[in-house]
Amino acid sequence: MSDNDTDRDYCLVRTETPPKADGPPYAACVLCQEPTEYPETYKGITLCPTCEWREAERTACSG
Repeated sequence: MSDNDTDRDYCLVRTETPPKADGPPYAACVLCQEPTEYPETYKGITLCPTCEWREAERTACSG
């Protein structure tokens, strides 16, 4: 096994997140419609803290 094989990241999880909002208005979570920590003007998928946690659990590597 080469050094490159040991350094390979097998659990690739998207780590980019929208910038945190300084205050209201907040974007709605795309799953549950609860307010998120992100600005309403952000273009893209936004999740509330609870749904972010559940998504991280669902996509976590098991092994």
